Formats: sequence, C-alpha cells, structure tokens
Amino acid sequence: MTLRSFARRAMVMSKDVPAEELGFLVDGRLQGVDFTVDGRSVGLYFVDPGDYFGELSLVDGKPPSEFVVAAVKSTVAFLDAKLAKELILNNPGLAQAVMSRLANRVRLVMGQRTLLSLPNPFQRLCVLLLQLPQHTDAGVTEVDQAPTHQELAIMINASRETVTRSFQLLFLNKVLVREGNALRLLQPGVLKDIAEGRVSPPKA
Repeated sequence: MTLRSFARRAMVMSKDVPAEELGFLVDGRLQGVDFTVDGRSVGLYFVDPGDYFGELSLVDGKPPSEFVVAAVKSTVAFLDAKLAKELILNNPGLAQAVMSRLANRVRLVMGQRTLLSLPNPFQRLCVLLLQLPQHTDAGVTEVDQAPTHQELAIMINASRETVTRSFQLLFLNKVLVREGNALRLLQPGVLKDIAEGRVSPPKA
C-alpha cells in the first residue's frame, strides 16, 4: 500500500477515469460529491478514518459514480485494485463485508433522495443531523467532528447562509450546543419532530 497526503478540497478520486486503487482513510475526512447539470455541488456521503472508498469501481471496473475530495487535510492509504480484488475474492468474510457496504451505500443514496424531496431546508438539515454518526456520553447524544456549514449545505441542497441561520435558531432554542468540533444534541426529540414534519422549525 502507498500513503498519500491531500490538502483541503484536493481531489482524491475522480469520476472521470476508472479507479485503479482502493482507498483507506488514515486520518482527516473525505466527502463524496457530484455536480448537477447547472454546476451546483451535491454532497453524497462522508468518509471517516478507518473507512474505505472506491469499492464500486473495484466490483464493476467502471469509473466511480462520484468525485471524492478532501474535506480537511487528509492521509489516504491506497491498495492496487487488482490486488484488492484478489484479496476480496479469496476471502469470503471480506467479500461479505464489501457486499454489506455496497448495500448500505444503496440505502444511504435512497435516504438522500428522500431527504432532498423535502420542501423545507430546515427540515432537511434536521434529518441529516440525525443521520450523522453519533455516540452517547452521560446520556447526551453527540456528533463528533461535525461537518462544516458548507459541507452540510451541499448535502441538503441549500446555501451555507441558510444552514448558518438554522443552526443559530437551534442554538438559541437550546436544541443543540457546539463544543469544539462536536455537536451535543440536547433535544433529539425536537430534531426528530421537525424532521418528520410534526412541528414547525423554531422562530427567532
């Protein structure tokens, strides 16, 4: 395997050429993105340390279906595609893991499509926040290394300013609190109610 470092917003994997390697994120954060016909960015998923990407091209030999860019300064380990495919095909446990991963990716894409169909960007943001990886500390749900406002904006097809205003309202109403790079979900039930359309977003 080879290690490579990428500056923030650098291209890690392009959809314009077949992927010749399977990537493993060592540190940092990556984001899978694509662009609409009018040039707008659409965020698809995040890759966090310990995760891998490029497996779809590994399976069908075609170019990736999206671009992968560095959301922050990142280090990636790459394994040659031929070696990675041999490794997977000769190990049923690995093959099952990759199949499960691809199935999960399909579910995420379907969920993203449903999210984007919601008419209210505030509602879309609440849905996305609940989908981010979480853990519970002392009874409080936390999102570590929360995405930036710009990263969230392209995931929900909204402007960065809209996301910033939405966060200000959530902070003001003590639904969320930010601690460094983490978000503490003080009232996850309220987020869920807004996400599912049972209550209206809070007002200033």
